[in-house]
Amino acid sequence: MPGRGAPRLGLLLLLRLLLLGCGWAQQPPDSCQTLCRCLEAAKTVKCVDGNLTAVPPDLPPYVRTLFITGNRLARLPAGAFPAQRLPHLSALNLSGNHLRAVEAGALASLPALRQLDLSGNPLVSLSPLAFGEGGSPLEELALRGALRDQGVLLSLAAVLQSGALRNLSRLELADNGLLLLPAGMFTALPALRHLDLSNNSLVGLRNVSFHGLGQLQSLDLRGNSLGVLRNGTLAQFRSLPALRRVELGHNTWVCDCAIEDLVAWLKESDQVEGKEALTCAYPEKMLGKALLKIDSSDLDCSVPVDLPSQLQTSYVFLGIVLALIGAIFLLVLYLNRKGIKKWMHNIRDACRDHMEGYHYRYEINADPRLTNLSSNSDV
Repeated sequence: MPGRGAPRLGLLLLLRLLLLGCGWAQQPPDSCQTLCRCLEAAKTVKCVDGNLTAVPPDLPPYVRTLFITGNRLARLPAGAFPAQRLPHLSALNLSGNHLRAVEAGALASLPALRQLDLSGNPLVSLSPLAFGEGGSPLEELALRGALRDQGVLLSLAAVLQSGALRNLSRLELADNGLLLLPAGMFTALPALRHLDLSNNSLVGLRNVSFHGLGQLQSLDLRGNSLGVLRNGTLAQFRSLPALRRVELGHNTWVCDCAIEDLVAWLKESDQVEGKEALTCAYPEKMLGKALLKIDSSDLDCSVPVDLPSQLQTSYVFLGIVLALIGAIFLLVLYLNRKGIKKWMHNIRDACRDHMEGYHYRYEINADPRLTNLSSNSDV
C-alpha cells in the first residue's frame, strides 16, 4: 500500500503550496475568516456589506489597501486605526457607510495614508483635528455626496485652511448640492492638482480664491448652476501656470452683456475642455446658441447687468426718503408743540370729568341708602 500513499502525500503537499501562494494558509483568525476577506498576496482587506458597526480590531498588519464599505459605522472615534497595527495602510475606503461623525484623532495615526474615500456618508460632524495636529501625508481625499450639511462644509474648510492637508493633490467634492463655497477654502493647498466640484449647485465663484494653487492642472465645474464667470475669476484662471483643463459643461449660462468677458476668454483660451458644446440657457431668444458664436450684436444690454448693485442703490434711496419723512414729521411736531400740549390737556380734563361722572353714579348705585334717597327725591 505504500505505493498509494506517496501520490496522496504529493497531492497534499501540492495543495499546501497552492494555498501558500494564494495567501490563504496564514490568514489571521477572526475578522479575516468571519467579517472580512483578506488577500495577503495583494496586501488588501475587504470588509464589504457586513453590517459592521465599528472598525475590526484585529486587521492584519500587512494591509496596504482597506475597504470598509456598505456597513453601519456611525462614528470614527479617536484611534480607530492605531499606527502600530496598520503601519503600511496607504489606501482607505470608507464610502457608503452610515458615518455621521469623524472625531478628533480618528485618522491621525496612519503614517502611510495617501488615499481616503469618505463618499456617500451623511456626515454631520468633522473634527478640525480629525487628521491630527502635525499634518497628514494624505494626497487624495474623496467626499462625494458627504457634505450635505452646511456645518460639515465649514469644518472641512477649517481643516483645509489650517494646513493639515498641505500634501493633497486631488480633492473630490462632487454631488454635494453646494451653492456657495467658503471664502479662501483652497488657499492652503499648494500641492493640489485636481479639484472636482462637479454636479453641485454653484451659482458663482466670486468668493472662491484660486491664488496659491500653482500646481492645479484640472478644475471640474460641470453640472452646476453657473450663469457667468466674472473677470476676476477669469484672471485667476489665466494666472495659474499649470492649469490645462477646465470643464464647464451643463451649466445655465445667461447670455446678456455680462457674458462678454467669458466669451472672449473662451475664444482665446485652450484651457476649456469641450468649449464648442457650451450653449446659452437664458434668455429664451438665445436658448441653445453656442457661446463661441456670440458677438456683441447678439447680446441684449437693455436689462441692467448688475442687479444686486442696482437693488442696493434702491435700498439706499428708500432709506434716505424714509429718513426725510421722519425728519419732516418730527419738525411738524416740534413747531406745533404748544397746540399739541393744549390739546392733550383738554383730552385729559375731558376724560377726568367723564370718569368722575361714572364714579359718582357707581357710588349711588352701590349704596342702598343713597338709592332710596334718590328714589324719594324723584317722587
